[in-house]
Amino acid sequence: MADKSEAFDGILLSIATQHEGGVQDLLDTIFSFLCRKTDFYTGAGIQAAEKLLMEKFNKYRAKADQETAKKRAEVEERERKIKERREKEQKQLEEQEKREALEPKIKELTDEEAAEMMQQQKQKESSKTVAKAATKDVDTTKKDEEEEDPQDAGKLKPNAGNGCDLPNYRWTQTLSDIEVRIPLPKAGLRSRDLTVDIQKNHLKVAVKNQLPAIIDDRLLHDVKMEESTWLLEDKQTVLITLEKVNKMEWWSRLVVSDPEINTKKINPEPSKLSDLDGETRGLVEKMMYDQRQKEMGLPTSEEQKKQDMMKKFMEQHPEMDFSKCKFS
Repeated sequence: MADKSEAFDGILLSIATQHEGGVQDLLDTIFSFLCRKTDFYTGAGIQAAEKLLMEKFNKYRAKADQETAKKRAEVEERERKIKERREKEQKQLEEQEKREALEPKIKELTDEEAAEMMQQQKQKESSKTVAKAATKDVDTTKKDEEEEDPQDAGKLKPNAGNGCDLPNYRWTQTLSDIEVRIPLPKAGLRSRDLTVDIQKNHLKVAVKNQLPAIIDDRLLHDVKMEESTWLLEDKQTVLITLEKVNKMEWWSRLVVSDPEINTKKINPEPSKLSDLDGETRGLVEKMMYDQRQKEMGLPTSEEQKKQDMMKKFMEQHPEMDFSKCKFS
């Protein structure tokens, strides 16, 4: 039969959760109540109150000891069964090895078995040849990538969101904003348990009274403080949205101490471009075009425009000699 006191578990649990100091604070509240609202201390005297307290303490200490002993016995029983199973498996393995050791080492094969073995050997050799060729192709590709641009050596490849996945947080970006997701070290935290400070060029995220901070560093570029926000998702993840000041550049890192990503490998989604207004979309497409032109060693849109203007001027003035002119 359940203890009658269990009927108050819901009320007591609700009270306990409001004491951030744990059992010490809870007991302080209970004894404060007994002192202020009852004659616990004065009714039968201090010694009687102390005796009653120790009787109740010892009563539930015995129950706690019994529960602890029960759990210890269950753990020991599980460990015993696991040990027995492992010993049994080890014994079976040893017996199997002994039987295999006693079997004849040389076995005469039938014609069918010999043909099957030859076929398997050919397949293995063919697989090895293919694997070597594939490895060579991968090595060649890696070598070509390394020789493509020495300045990008050591830079990380962007994640699917054009940002970076780091041990303590993950950030993604578009041309207009950055989204940072930070898993909290423990569940059940509330907003008041956190410190999130977004400045123009600095970001700090920390759990109060816990060091070190998750992020406490200077941002790579400036952000709009009034347009940047944060919220706590499911009491497990901090979601921060940072509005970029310069909406025409990709960030290579969130804060200056982060590893750098290769922004040349960023691939913005076409659907995202369609969400932009006409003027901004035109600027973005122009920037992407110029970036591709530079990677191929071709003139950018501005350089092409200058070349076209010079070509037109030369056609309009055939009497002038441009052979000694150098155009950049």
